[in-house]
Amino acid sequence: MSVPAAPGDATRAAAERLLRRCDELAAVSASPDGIERVHLSAEHARVNAVAAGWLREAGLATWQDAAGNQWGRLEGAEPGLPALVLGSHLDTVPDAGRYDGILGVVTAIEVAARLAPHRAQLPFAVEVVAFGDEEGTRFGTALLGSRAVAGTWLDGWWDVADAAGTTLREASTAFGLDPAAIADAARRPEDLVGYLELHIEQGPHLEAAGRALGVVTSIAGARRFAGRVVGEARHAGGTPYAKRRDALVGAGQVVVALERLAVETGGIATVGRLQAHPGGVNVVPGLVEFSLDVRAEHDATRDDLVARIEAYARETCAARGLGFELQETHRAPGVYCDAGLTESVVAGIAATGDDDPVQLFSRAGHDAMAVAAITPVAMLFVRCEDGISHHPAEAVTLDDVGLGLDALEAAVRDLARRRSAAR
Repeated sequence: MSVPAAPGDATRAAAERLLRRCDELAAVSASPDGIERVHLSAEHARVNAVAAGWLREAGLATWQDAAGNQWGRLEGAEPGLPALVLGSHLDTVPDAGRYDGILGVVTAIEVAARLAPHRAQLPFAVEVVAFGDEEGTRFGTALLGSRAVAGTWLDGWWDVADAAGTTLREASTAFGLDPAAIADAARRPEDLVGYLELHIEQGPHLEAAGRALGVVTSIAGARRFAGRVVGEARHAGGTPYAKRRDALVGAGQVVVALERLAVETGGIATVGRLQAHPGGVNVVPGLVEFSLDVRAEHDATRDDLVARIEAYARETCAARGLGFELQETHRAPGVYCDAGLTESVVAGIAATGDDDPVQLFSRAGHDAMAVAAITPVAMLFVRCEDGISHHPAEAVTLDDVGLGLDALEAAVRDLARRRSAAR
């Protein structure tokens, strides 16, 4: 293994620009106390406009598609060639960090700017996409932007509502989009060369290995659910334990068991939200609503874990006289990165001085999962401090960002050489 050299002056200057742009986008937030940008919001429109300006500065033609994704296109050696797409997403979770998704978009724009003077040498067009909904924060259904592009949109999503009761259809119309035109966002496989996504790792493995960059081999398959434990609300003081049907105690047993079941199966299970009703301090909870996120490297492992969780929950709740309900809100199959595109990613990282890049399985989901339905995908990870993500403490270094920029550009150039040679 060779240790990458520090980026040169030009790359460091570019990395500083990328970090400033991440800071600029972080200031566009629905929350005064942190970063929150959800799908089809005023903040979504603002960051799309900012990204469009940067894309035009880089020499790309721009447009917003029927799903609210922001695009830019740099023609290759001749107009109308199939496109290699670079990008990630600009939406966030609540109280987010400033690099998850965003670093991938601003890096893709910078790579396109570097390639613009040499477009006559490219055997494909280069497109940059800033997806509008990867996280699923507002409507609970992740990858809405990339699923629309992949042509795997489900009409049932239009009736899904956010916490305020606004449906996806209503939000789309208010954003200025036409729900009836959603199919126009879909791309044809023959018009694409592939999709490359740079992303922070969202885990501690690169830092532990002392490496700035890594190659993604596959992305975990995920399923999400809205769960309910139904009991009976009664006076806390007047109801003896023998007569209690406490929904929160039952839900608590299920939540505690998740960790054991996940470890036993080799999967991952997380409850990120849990709300007891009616919520009085002197009332036995009669209803608990919760979220459940289940993922694993292999779909069979994930599905086995879901089955075990559901079986345990039903048995535990029944023993306490409680009802248990589980409704799936999102499903994405696991994805293996394309071998050919990954070769170019390896070559790109090697060009920075690391000739034996770390290979990593991504436990987090990404837009590449959806795009894989229509074109080959590959990804590279950038180290993040202590593996922290989905949190304001998310952090990257200037040098690592510079190396990621150089590696992504080198990967595109390597793919261009391979395709030119094949032609």
